[in-house]
Amino acid sequence: MQSTKLKSIMAIALSSAMLFATAACGTSDKADDGTDSAKGSDAATITSYDVSSVEKDDTIAALLPESVTKDGKLTIGTNPSYAPAEFLDADGKTQIGYDMDLARAMGNIFGLETEIVSSNFDTIIPAIGSKYDLGIAAFTITKERMESVDFVSYFTAGMGYAVATGNPKNVDENDLCGLNVAVETGTVEEEAINKTAKQCKADGKKDITIQSSKQQTDATTAVVTGKADVFFADSPVVGYAIAQTDGQLEQLGKDFDEVPNAIAIKKGDSQTAEAVQKAMQKLMDDGTYTKILQHWGVESGALDKAEINPAVE
Repeated sequence: MQSTKLKSIMAIALSSAMLFATAACGTSDKADDGTDSAKGSDAATITSYDVSSVEKDDTIAALLPESVTKDGKLTIGTNPSYAPAEFLDADGKTQIGYDMDLARAMGNIFGLETEIVSSNFDTIIPAIGSKYDLGIAAFTITKERMESVDFVSYFTAGMGYAVATGNPKNVDENDLCGLNVAVETGTVEEEAINKTAKQCKADGKKDITIQSSKQQTDATTAVVTGKADVFFADSPVVGYAIAQTDGQLEQLGKDFDEVPNAIAIKKGDSQTAEAVQKAMQKLMDDGTYTKILQHWGVESGALDKAEINPAVE
């Protein structure tokens, strides 16, 4: 029987393990206490924000090309191991989180059925335009990714580290050389820690052992169980993991390098990009977007403008 201390994080981890066959700001904001807000501390019991009142906008829907609308579905690729952006409900099947609520709200604006498909994070972008109409998985906009897909920004997030409470291994955020660092495969954090590892070697310091997992929950659990010294993720994920592990984790240092998160669209598909931008802007303008972020306690990352391919460094 698993310990009470690990109950919440292991519940998510076990749910994520069910993806085997199918398968990116720490926040002090608190989830609201409205009808749909979380009840209790177990992440798997949190319900989605109800977007059923979001209606079709014929003008925006008409912008979508036939390649998207012909099957009557808006097919979205995600990786549901990145709470609170996207993770699995208690049934082990339904994808929930603020990204998923926004995805379903957009589907309603388009008048399409929203079909969300779970996949490994690093396989989503290559399949956009073939298997998926869109990719929504807390994607950080990078120049490298923009060579493969177009983006519509909708949120801003930084990066952060989490360690065991009390930092028993005395991890220094400014010197990770010689440590075991857990990350999710294909994330900008994995790319960043690989660069740091090369620098450690160039400086003649101890090597970083990088534990790269297909699911963020595995990276989080590695720190909770002592198999890794620190995990590195988007800061909303760090903050949420801390809140869900019954005091087993704490943030190391402050958030840094805030950049936009965005929806990924087939490169050159300007019609879909425009439709997604206008749909997201409508959600921002009518207040639905803010209510969804407040529901998940991440309103500190809100944007007031959705942009197509915003400039990034």
